[in-house]
Amino acid sequence: MTRQTFAVSGMTCEHCAASVREELGELPGVRTVEVDLGRGSVRVASAGTLDAGQVEAAVRTAGYELVR
Repeated sequence: MTRQTFAVSGMTCEHCAASVREELGELPGVRTVEVDLGRGSVRVASAGTLDAGQVEAAVRTAGYELVR
C-alpha cells in the first residue's frame, strides 16, 4: 500500500473535507482518504502510486486546489 500526502487550499470545514474525501475516494486503487483541516492536507492510501494529474482533477472537482 502506498501513502501520499497532498496540500490542499481552501478547505475550512467538515463539509469541505467530505467533498474532497468523496472525490478522491472514487479514484481507482484508493483505499482510504484522511483529511487534516488544520494542516490543509490530504493523505491518501492506495494500491499504487496515484497520478498527480488525477488527484488534482479530483480536488478541483470538489472545489479546491492542490498547493504545489
